[in-house]
Amino acid sequence: MPWWYAVIESRHELQNPTSPEKIRLLGRYLELGPSSRVLDLAAGRGGPALILASSYGCRITCVERAAEFASAARARIADAGLERLIEVVESDARDFAAEHEAYEAVLCLGASFVWDGFAGALAGMTQWARPGGYVAVGEPYWRRWPLPSEFENEPGEDFLTLTETVETLENAGLAPVGVIASSDHDWDRYESLHWLTLENWLRENPDDPDADEFRERGRHYRERYLQWRRGLLAWAIFVGRKP
Repeated sequence: MPWWYAVIESRHELQNPTSPEKIRLLGRYLELGPSSRVLDLAAGRGGPALILASSYGCRITCVERAAEFASAARARIADAGLERLIEVVESDARDFAAEHEAYEAVLCLGASFVWDGFAGALAGMTQWARPGGYVAVGEPYWRRWPLPSEFENEPGEDFLTLTETVETLENAGLAPVGVIASSDHDWDRYESLHWLTLENWLRENPDDPDADEFRERGRHYRERYLQWRRGLLAWAIFVGRKP
């Protein structure tokens, strides 16, 4: 039985609405270099780790629960010749036993749901950053507030405004040092690749037992993006520094 995200994100180099240039900018905010140790939680197919390791020579531990993504990350790391810099640990990020305050930077890009939200992610991640180190979380936020009365939140859409998101970073004891926001182009590229990948999969697997469900789910997400999320929802990487 295919897993939805393993299908629709099988062609994504980056599994968030961002770009290689913005990931390299993140590396500059994190002050990464060859001596840096980085922990990337819910690392997916390893896209950010590949960019950061190749750009800054830092050592990165990627933690990923999904076997499909962990396997893809290992293959991509081997293809890039970066095995000496990047390791992949197949584990739930919430259960990962990392050394306390051992990392110059701790990342979770687009998966704060592992800790039931942004505040929980910050609380869970900060323990692994060394004093003076960095925590970076990729997180959606509402562009407008209040939301239109006709808009109905779906599960998982309990996001904050931009100001509230930064305040949450401060409330976690972190000094805000950077926001790297996605553009409309980043969003469209990210979402459009979902559509194209799903369409190709449906053409190649017309008799799959999940084909009808996937087609309907893809239609729902596409229409919701075009009608609501593109105009109401933004995404950014929020960077905080530990005292």
